[in-house]
This record gives sequence, C-alpha cells and structure tokens, in this order.
Amino acid sequence: MKTTTVLTSGPAAKPIAGRAPKRNDDRVILHFDYDCFYASVFENANPSLKGLPLGVKQKSILATCNYAARARGVKKLMLISEAQKVCPDLVIVNGEDLTPFRDVSKKLWSVLRSHSWNGRVERLGLDEVFLDVTDVIAYNVELLNLNALQDSFFQLSRQDPEKGFNFDGSRFFGCVKPSLDLKDVSTILNTPLGVRLMLASHLGGYLRLKLEEDFGYTSSGGISTNKTLAKLAGSVNKPKNQTTLLSIHEDDVRNFMDGHKLRQIPGIGSRIAQLIQDHVLSTNMEVFNSHELEQGTKVTVGQVRQHPSMSADLLERILDRPGAERGSGEKVWNLLHGVDSSEVKEASDVPTQISIEDTYMAKPLNAPAEIARELHALATSLVRRMRVDLAAEEAADPSDPAPQRQQRWIAYPRTLRLSTRTRPKPNATLSSASASASTAADSFSRVSRSQPLPSFVLNLKDSSVEAVAERLATEALLPMFRRLNPERQGWNLALINICVTNMVMVAGSDSEAGGGGGIGGRNIASMFRTQEDKLKEWTVYDTTTPVYDAVADSHVTSPAEDAVGIGEDEHGQGDGAVMDESAEISLDSDADAWDEEEESQRCHICGHAIPPFAMAAHERFHTIGD
Repeated sequence: MKTTTVLTSGPAAKPIAGRAPKRNDDRVILHFDYDCFYASVFENANPSLKGLPLGVKQKSILATCNYAARARGVKKLMLISEAQKVCPDLVIVNGEDLTPFRDVSKKLWSVLRSHSWNGRVERLGLDEVFLDVTDVIAYNVELLNLNALQDSFFQLSRQDPEKGFNFDGSRFFGCVKPSLDLKDVSTILNTPLGVRLMLASHLGGYLRLKLEEDFGYTSSGGISTNKTLAKLAGSVNKPKNQTTLLSIHEDDVRNFMDGHKLRQIPGIGSRIAQLIQDHVLSTNMEVFNSHELEQGTKVTVGQVRQHPSMSADLLERILDRPGAERGSGEKVWNLLHGVDSSEVKEASDVPTQISIEDTYMAKPLNAPAEIARELHALATSLVRRMRVDLAAEEAADPSDPAPQRQQRWIAYPRTLRLSTRTRPKPNATLSSASASASTAADSFSRVSRSQPLPSFVLNLKDSSVEAVAERLATEALLPMFRRLNPERQGWNLALINICVTNMVMVAGSDSEAGGGGGIGGRNIASMFRTQEDKLKEWTVYDTTTPVYDAVADSHVTSPAEDAVGIGEDEHGQGDGAVMDESAEISLDSDADAWDEEEESQRCHICGHAIPPFAMAAHERFHTIGD
C-alpha cells in the first residue's frame, strides 16, 4: 500500500515557530449563515414540505438537502439515483432556477442592513452575511447599567430611544467558546471586550429571531472580533444556534484555531492547503494512507503552526509558484493565528459581479453544437440578470404629455470572464495513486479568460435580451472558448461559467443619489431639456438684428443653446444629448478613438475599431492570452 509521511508529536519534533502576529480586537463582527437555505426557500413557499426529507436537484446532482434528509444518510452532491436508494421517500425539487433564492436572499439581507449604522453589511454568496456592529455596540456600552444588568435595554436607534429590546446583560445569548460557568461569566464581564461581546451576542440573537419570526428562516450565528473568527465560530453549533468566541485570552483563540483542519480556514484554498500539507508531511515519520491526504484535509492548523521553523517567511517560500500572489505567506500565517484585518464591505444594491454557470458532470459536453447551445443559454440568463440587477427605470419627464419610461444603467461592468472545467477522461491511467490524485486535481481546476465587455451588451434602447445574448455568445464567448480549449472537439467539459465584473457606478446612481442603488438619481439630460422654460423669467434676449462676418458659422444657436453651450452632440444627433444616461456607455475612453478614420476595421473579437495597419498586432494581442 502506498504511504505518505505525516506530522507527529513528541520531543524529537519540538517546534521552533515564528513570532505570532498581533491581533486587533477593536471591532465586533456578526456572521449569519441561513440553515439549509435552498431547501428552506421551498419549505417556506410550500409549508407541507417541512419535516419531510427534501433534496434540491440541479440536473442529475443533488445540489443540497435539508437536515431531515441528512439524518437519513443523504449527502450533498450525491447523484439523484444514489440519494433515492439511500432514502426512497426523498422529496426532490428542481433548483435550477436561482431567481427565488436570489429574491429571498436580498430580502433577508435588507432586514439585516436596516439594523446597521455604518453600512458595513457584506453578503457572501446567497446564504451568508457579515455585519460590522462595532459602532452599535460602542453606543450601547455607554448606556449599560452595571448595577442592573438583568434589566438591560438594547437601543437600536440613536434617534429613537424606545426602539430596541430588553435583555439580560448578566449572561451571554447562545453558546460561548470556550464554555463558561457563572463565576467565569462575572469575570469576563469585568473586561471591556467581554462586555462588548456579551452585547453583540444579544444583538445577534435578536436579529436571528427576527428573521425566523418574520420570514420563517432559521440561521446559525458567529460573534467575534474579525470575519474569520466570526465565520468559524458560527460553524460550531449548527443549526439554529449561535456561538460567541471569546478572545479575552490569547490561548483561547490559539486553541480554537489549532483544532481546525487547514482547508476549513476561510481564505486558504485547496491548492494552498495542499502545498503546505505536502511540506509538513515530507519531513515527518508517521504514515497515513495516501487517499486520506487529499486537498489538505488531514493536517490541522496546530500541526502547521507548530511545525519546526514554521513562519511567514517559510510559508512564502512554500507558496512561491509562478503567478502566486506576493505576500501570501504572511497572509496565511496571520490566518493560522486567527488574525484577519479584512473589512466588512459596505452595503450596496449593486453586486460586485454577476455570474452564471452550469454543470455537466453526468453528461459532459464534447461537440461544438453543444457548446454553442449552452453558451447562448448562459448568455441569455446573464443579459437578463444584468438588466434586472444593474438597470432601473428612468424618471418620466413631467412636461412630456405622453411620457415613455425607459431603463438606464445604475452601474455597468467593464470585464467579461469565461471559465471552464473539464472532467477527467475515464480511460486515463497513471502509475501511482499520488500521481492520480494530482492529475485529478489539475483536471478539475478551472481555467479562465477575460476581456473587455463588448459595448453592444449595454444597449438598452433597441436590442432585445435574446438579440444581445446571441451576439454576445457568437462574437465574444465562442472566440474566448476556442482560445481556452483549442481542440476542435472532445473537451469532456463539466462546467461553464460566464461572469461580468469590475463594476462602474453611473453618476448619480448611488452616492450622489443618497444610496438606495440610484433609482432616485437625477436625470441631467431632462434638466437641460426643460431649463429654458424654468429660466425664462430671468433670461435677457438681444432683440437687435445680428450682423455676421462673412466667415461666420452659418449655424445660429438658440438662446438656450447659447446658455448651455450644447447643440449637436459629437455624433451629430442633436437634441442636446448632454449626459444622456439612456445612451450607450463606452467601456473605454479610447475604445472608439479610431471611429473617425474612414478606413478603420472592426475587430471581430472585441468590437473595437482598429486602423488596417494595426490589425495584425491587435489580433496578436488577443492570441497571447491574459
């Protein structure tokens, strides 16, 4: 049997570890993880499903299942046929349409956001939320009466002192890690950090209860002083519970982190975990079966941290690979000690990216016709989501007798990304188990390619969703796919993902409109069109007959045009199209710099106008990849 070395404890392996980084405990972070979220959406829409073993399928795979199904032996990512053998009475619902999940996720997120004072409310996927409540907790610390903790009141608003809830401040809400007895609680509450974490535990419990009572969704919660610790704490007592991780003593955090497998730490991916594990195991004597050592699942944080000579510098050398991010060693070293300075992102109605993907594990794609069909379907979903999530109805012109409501972008993406993943060929054979595991990991890794988003995707005036999606698939996605997968067929493709990212806010959409996603942003073009009537009372006109020089321009401007310096726009379309938000948005200020050249040509890949002498070099640019 093939064996691989693994870390052992004992005097011979006494660690000489690097210096532990200093952790900042000034913040208070809440983490919410909705229990069996996808199954819960179906259960709330159809209450008769509650209590039954329920699975949510996507194609032939069980994407997720509820706890009743898990108790019967059903697991996520099972084949449907296998899950039905394990649990014959399993109720299966189709979860390929993600719209209901997105709608519920946004509704629950909005409730949590309404309780934030600093606007730092970050979504992680559809079923997790981080809340930075440092300012709310600091305010309530000042209100706390230490002589009457059992009759405390938590104030949820600075302006309304009656908005809040009663709580018992002599104890924590939910579970605490490490566990405490009554005497320990009194000691902890004599420290400023202990008081802040106690208050945060009651706020987290109040918000979880509100989501359950008002909307029917239970959740698990974690409370600590940074995002990593809060997320890990929330996983300790699931479901329908919460855990406060006390970081009063340094040993408490270190012991908590040491018990986790390396791959469980947020921010440490499978590739990084594997590289670290390989280094740790290569210098120790005890053995495990090789199949137990995949993806960094057996080595714990404590084993890595206590490994001889382990430090941020050593981790940097271990992770030094072509294309690796500089400073990864220090980042991982910090995470191993529960140190995470990353901020909770400020809330925004505009997503940071929009991603659509589909998997084909049961029946991988191998023919060009299949690729074209799937790219068109994914592009249609992407364009439709862009128009829902990134566009808003423009305010009607009150002076227009027959107003027509049009859409405008509140934000737009600059970048289009295509990612694919191939499934290992069934006839692939390798000489050793370790080589097999390595090849499988490589085969399942994603490959991606990015390019500027073609400008025609942002045309809201004339093109239908289907027409834009057809052009996007044909003119952009298919050429990108050919560069990612140069073979003519036989790709054995298991996944396709298309994504738009690098969002740019349109003027007046968010910050200038006072938040709310910019639906209330002002229409500057409409303001210019109506200003002549508005300013007529204060406008002075020269009624004398003008005398023009022989070389004067034959175009006579109107008083309104004189006032604002407009007239025809740069494309000669007239109508004073200044800052017209319904117009097509250019992704690059130089994107159409060659449009005025009569002999320019359009690149069939990115759509930019290129002079003939530069076309060869431009095409070479596309072929060299990212």
